[in-house]
Amino acid sequence: MKRVILTADDFGLSIGVNEAVERAHRAGILTAASLMVAGPAAADAVRRARALPGLRVGLHLVVIDGPAMLPPSAIPDLVDARGWFGAEQVRRGFAYFFRPRVRRQLAAEIAAQFAAFAETGLPLDHADAHRHMHAHPLIGRLLIDIGRAHGLRALRVPAEPASVVRACGERVGVGARALHAWTRLLRAQARRAGLVTNDHAFGIAWSGRVTAARLRRLAAHLPDGLSEIYLHPATRRDALLERRMPGYQHEAEFAALVDPGVAEALRAAGATLTTYAAGASG
Repeated sequence: MKRVILTADDFGLSIGVNEAVERAHRAGILTAASLMVAGPAAADAVRRARALPGLRVGLHLVVIDGPAMLPPSAIPDLVDARGWFGAEQVRRGFAYFFRPRVRRQLAAEIAAQFAAFAETGLPLDHADAHRHMHAHPLIGRLLIDIGRAHGLRALRVPAEPASVVRACGERVGVGARALHAWTRLLRAQARRAGLVTNDHAFGIAWSGRVTAARLRRLAAHLPDGLSEIYLHPATRRDALLERRMPGYQHEAEFAALVDPGVAEALRAAGATLTTYAAGASG
């Protein structure tokens, strides 16, 4: 059986992103969204989500290249004076491993983001992390341990099968293979904690470029099991999106989610749209 979750990341980052999430759920195939609780448009995202009971919302944990929940004075080793995490992925990964002070600040920030999500009153459907930072063993463990205290029942594992990517006509780089290998530990951590996980994830090779043509191609090669396809849709570009993700095709990804041809391709492949909540309750 082929089951597919279609998730919009960065919910709450901008009004254009929030508009795309609402419209893609109402008129398209979007089933879930991952909320940046400290995003500039988080309050607007929560208001929209409350009016969309069928949209499942999870936490999009931000510990790199995005806004923090705690003030800079509480986590001075993690963020700049504006309260934003830097984008130095490798350096931060080592700091999280080897600096106890940094680890304590990281745990406090993760707890603050889960607490902020709880304050929205929205059911917590799942969790994932910006730029897949939860594949880092320490971040994955903290996310799972702290998340379970807030009712977390499902977790995205960013494991994109190379065979499917190649069947869709794309090359698989060293970075993608390394990420896939790292996800084995994350999956084991999640299983030990009793969390629901996806079998496959798609959107890594095409990050920011998950167009309708690519989704139709993927549908023809979709494997059995539970797949999550994540996208970064927006109805329009703005200064923040241009600055943070200059190469992303946000509007094309939104168009893909409301394209009848994509929905038909998934139906023809025998895929059923679902959510993590459906898996967690089954």
